Amino acid sequence: MSRATATKTRARKAGGRRAASARDRKKPAAMKPNPTVQADFLARAWAMEVEAAERYAMFADAMDEHNNREVAELFRKLARIEQLHADQLLEENLSRHPPVLPAGGVRWDGGEGPETGAPGELHYRMQPYHALQIALACEKRANKFFADVAGSTSDAKVRKLAREMAEEEAEHVRLIEDWLKRTPPPDKDWEHDSDPPVVSD
Repeated sequence: MSRATATKTRARKAGGRRAASARDRKKPAAMKPNPTVQADFLARAWAMEVEAAERYAMFADAMDEHNNREVAELFRKLARIEQLHADQLLEENLSRHPPVLPAGGVRWDGGEGPETGAPGELHYRMQPYHALQIALACEKRANKFFADVAGSTSDAKVRKLAREMAEEEAEHVRLIEDWLKRTPPPDKDWEHDSDPPVVSD
């Protein structure tokens, strides 16, 4: 091998090593699992389901006070469903032990969990159709919450769990939409009460 050929060979090898080194630098480092991030996500997911169950139970009690038995029972059914979701999280991901929440509970943007219905949506003469609309909005917000987590987290386990939970919430959305199709819509004058309740001081 001539001196010129040997020089070219060494140059190619050196260039190849530099190119490989540059490629390696461009590869993102594998993210290590973060137990703190995972624990925080699972605590939030569990708290979200528990808060939703408690709020639906509160709605049911409010409807009972106004003798709106049909809607009260529907809200109790929704409360049981959300509690089952919370129990499932404990069983599958939290070793059957409720997570330790921060003092004052989990803090959410907007003040309340994505799946928690707002008390201002209640009306003492509301009908099952209205209750299901509240539930549908809650499920859609829960789906968006988990989808947003899946799209933003760098933790692989959290991403996987969030995607699974987003899919579950999407299924709940479809179920409630089907439920609504089978539920008679309210009359236009559903709010009218010829004998409204009297609030005493």
